[in-house]
Amino acid sequence: MATVNVLVLRSPGANCDEETAHAFQLAGANTDQIHVNRLLDEPTTLEKYQILCVPGGFSYGDDVSAGRILGSLLEHKLGDLLKAFRDRDRLILGICNGFQVLIKSGLLDTQDDSGKLLATLAFNRHGRFETRWVHLRMRPGCCAFVTEDEILEMPIAHAEGNFVVESRSFLDSLTESGRMIATYVDNEGKSGDFPVNPNGSAGDVAGICDKTGRVFALMPHPERHVIPTQHPRWTRRGDQPTEGDGLRLFRNAVAFFG
Repeated sequence: MATVNVLVLRSPGANCDEETAHAFQLAGANTDQIHVNRLLDEPTTLEKYQILCVPGGFSYGDDVSAGRILGSLLEHKLGDLLKAFRDRDRLILGICNGFQVLIKSGLLDTQDDSGKLLATLAFNRHGRFETRWVHLRMRPGCCAFVTEDEILEMPIAHAEGNFVVESRSFLDSLTESGRMIATYVDNEGKSGDFPVNPNGSAGDVAGICDKTGRVFALMPHPERHVIPTQHPRWTRRGDQPTEGDGLRLFRNAVAFFG
């Protein structure tokens, strides 16, 4: 298999770049952590990479709203470059704050032709920061990052993860087109109110992809469950797995280029 190079995008306030780079390394990729200012100064830097990841944290302090400043930078300064990157069969991943960034950058196809937002991420319905472990139903759909229909466990940590939509028809279109990739469920795969759905997201949405399936974003943190001992009940498991659930997403991304 050819070496896969991953660019993990750093920005002021982002704080999950180290863990995310480590996750991709465990999956067999080479990783570089590059600040957004360097990419703005040298856009051709992106050419050597097959995967771009926007990690979690609080980019630019979330001063305006979560992910908006970095999302606007990417849209207005690097929008054409990132779309060309995607169209060359490259992959883009956004995790937590990265989901907020990508949805505000327009890369997740959540706007209509006039630029009107059809979906965004708002404050959690109960109005507070939420950190807990959740179960996710993963459905492959058209997404390069997910290959099996399964239930995975990983943690969340966010205040603005409530996926809200302009209309029910747009939510239905995500399902029909195979773009609704991750939804919150319980350990038996059933949907439910809080805490199963920890933020009030419409349709229990935890992650979606764009129309090409090569841009994927989710609110939970797969990079925080790549080894078994990161699980809060690891000492009480009967059968200890060899790796954490989140590593599957990173392995799938690297295998896409195999």
